[in-house]
Amino acid sequence: MPTFAPTVSTIAETIQLSLSPVFMLAGIGALLNMLVGRLARVVDRARALEQLHPRTSGPEHDRHVWELRLLDHRMRVINNALAAVTSSAVMTCLVVALLFVAELMHLRFGRYLAVAFILAMALLIWGLVLFMWEVRLSLRAIRIRPELLQHKPF
Repeated sequence: MPTFAPTVSTIAETIQLSLSPVFMLAGIGALLNMLVGRLARVVDRARALEQLHPRTSGPEHDRHVWELRLLDHRMRVINNALAAVTSSAVMTCLVVALLFVAELMHLRFGRYLAVAFILAMALLIWGLVLFMWEVRLSLRAIRIRPELLQHKPF
């Protein structure tokens, strides 16, 4: 049975190896914070429109219904982005933990580490794609309606 007595240099090297994933976690945390903030703003806007909904009619009512549908879609996209980015963070933590276990216990499962890191990156990429999609969706809601612009030549 192998003894569990890692040297200080082994631990130091393992900490150095784990720094990149830890920095990635810091970036993921900032992304999660931003996504949660966007979700909160979408939810606030949806609640405001839900209160206006019964008091409107005609084109204004139709516009509110259209925007509520868009907000509902945005909430789903943001929730999916949050799930992907959070999963990426979990996988990144798993990489760091496996890195230490593998090094300290002299286990050789580098392939599993590589797969876990690739999965973490794929989830992060998917979360960023969803974020970009949600931003594009949000631009639909903030376009100024042509009837309000009263176009004048420049």
